[in-house]
Amino acid sequence: MRGWTVYGVIAVLSVLIDQAIKYAVETRLAMHEQVDVLPFLALYRAHNTGIAFSMFSNIGSVGLAVLTIGIIVFVSWIAARTEPGQVFARLGFALIVGGAIGNLIDRVWLGYVVDYVLFHLPGWSFAIFNLADAFISMGAALVIFEEFLGWWRGRGEEEADRRD
Repeated sequence: MRGWTVYGVIAVLSVLIDQAIKYAVETRLAMHEQVDVLPFLALYRAHNTGIAFSMFSNIGSVGLAVLTIGIIVFVSWIAARTEPGQVFARLGFALIVGGAIGNLIDRVWLGYVVDYVLFHLPGWSFAIFNLADAFISMGAALVIFEEFLGWWRGRGEEEADRRD
């Protein structure tokens, strides 16, 4: 497990940053209050009892907490099997776990997840989400990127073997 310290720190920092912002949103914005930051970006306080796009809200916060814990354990198990050189994958897994823990804390203590990021244009808006969701998405993208790198490296080795 040596070499994982930096990734553990990244996961912990992602949880702390996420929770600090959620606390500020919960204590400073009224429910459904919108504060425009940019013409296309606003802070907008909402509560989500499900997961992405409110899916699975019907199984309740306890069911979702159990599901989230299972996902954290599974992702951590996969992460532990990565090679030391798979830096993007390890960073991605750290962000996924940190984001999942950030949302788990909300689910356990509040019974819902605090969402607050709203991308919008006149007549259109994207789903409201939070930084933990963004960490999970960025982490997944990094893991996929690492897989593409592995495929690309393997492809290069196959071509070099054919030339020999």
